[in-house]
Amino acid sequence: MSGPHAEQWKEAALEEMNVHHSNGTWDLVELPSEEKAIGSKWVFWIKRNANSSIEQFKACIVAKEFSQRPGFDYLETYASTLHSATIQLILALAAIEDLHLHSVDISHAFVQSDIDTVVYVRQADGFQVNGPNWVWTLNKSLYGLKQSPRLFGRKFAEVMHLMARIQLHSDPCIYIWEKDGVKIFVPVFVDDITLALKSAEAQDAFVAELATHFKLRDLGPTSFLLEIEITRNRPKRRLYLSQCQYIVNKLAEFEMTNCKPVGTPMTPGLQLSKEDSPKTQEKVEAMRNIPYINAVGSLLYLATMSRPDIAYIAGVLVRFNSNPSMAHWKADKHAFHYLKGTLNMKLEYGPDEDTEELFVAFCDADHGENPDNRKSTSRVLVKIGRRAVIWISKLQSIVTLSTTEAEHVAGVVGRKEICWLRNMMLELGYKVMEPSQLWIDNQLSMSVAKNPEHHVEL
Repeated sequence: MSGPHAEQWKEAALEEMNVHHSNGTWDLVELPSEEKAIGSKWVFWIKRNANSSIEQFKACIVAKEFSQRPGFDYLETYASTLHSATIQLILALAAIEDLHLHSVDISHAFVQSDIDTVVYVRQADGFQVNGPNWVWTLNKSLYGLKQSPRLFGRKFAEVMHLMARIQLHSDPCIYIWEKDGVKIFVPVFVDDITLALKSAEAQDAFVAELATHFKLRDLGPTSFLLEIEITRNRPKRRLYLSQCQYIVNKLAEFEMTNCKPVGTPMTPGLQLSKEDSPKTQEKVEAMRNIPYINAVGSLLYLATMSRPDIAYIAGVLVRFNSNPSMAHWKADKHAFHYLKGTLNMKLEYGPDEDTEELFVAFCDADHGENPDNRKSTSRVLVKIGRRAVIWISKLQSIVTLSTTEAEHVAGVVGRKEICWLRNMMLELGYKVMEPSQLWIDNQLSMSVAKNPEHHVEL
């Protein structure tokens, strides 16, 4: 191991091994002749703060899951993941009700859950003893295994149920801890836990109780969550989400730090199609070393977490991941030019003094916009207080025969989001008594929604 941070990486690797030894993650055994062992490798990375400064050097032993055999090395793999809209909802409620936000991280989360099958793993490089035929038989889960997220999710749910906490049906990754009239919302993204509450004393009680089951790192007031910087103006009950540093990092990754800003996410009037995709092997090879999929994935993450303004172009670009062309790559780069000019744009949450409605929804659709299959795109926006908590720009699953039908399908998407949000709010303890409004700008679609007077058009 060499380089300017060699000593830090060695310390991180030793710390990782010490954690596994104290945890009893594995036993060292000779591999039975009839069994197969899966490989392992080291993964090193730097964990950074919101301003990109170094927080911690991390080393992790990871199993090579691609060699796992279904039915032998793993059974089920599904694990629930926190819905992005749930994150925005909790943050919006924290702004409106002036809730404290506090972050807790579970150290080495996956290795704290028991393994559900017999798994043999090759020893990690640099820490091999007794020869190559000696392997680890796992007692605990290990990062990289296909079933690890499911096993930890199940373990965490069991602990929360022991603590007599409520797991929501609308999103099983959010829990409610309630004691002496104080309620804490606990959204969980894998091993990152956020607390939203009004009482600092209740926060300390919850963290202390959870620490009896897991080894925790108390990260203090939430300022950085899932690559999102969170800033607040508590007197005015305002909360702001920004991914400025994430965008800066991505611009550097794609060598676009000095690119020229533009004013729109995509070129006005641009219509991308699969017809633009490479038709010859020479053009396919020309795209091989271009990080198109990586760049689109970055746009999708931004569009999902804090930038609804690029949701449409991200949804369009992802259609060409299997065979992108230079025209698609140019549109991809155009979106990053736009992000360069809007680095400091923030998503704001807070109460809306102009209305008593808790939330309001809007929907719209084009008709046959996709030139490859003539499907339309549904667009939905749901606001709580002042700003958006749900935004969708999604290609419809059917080919609609008229603008009315396209708008009606978008309205169905909007109504589904409203139903989900109403159920979520009720589970969180908020009374949603009045009907929720869905705004749509198509008169014929509104008529069809009221009466079946234009059923022929549908």
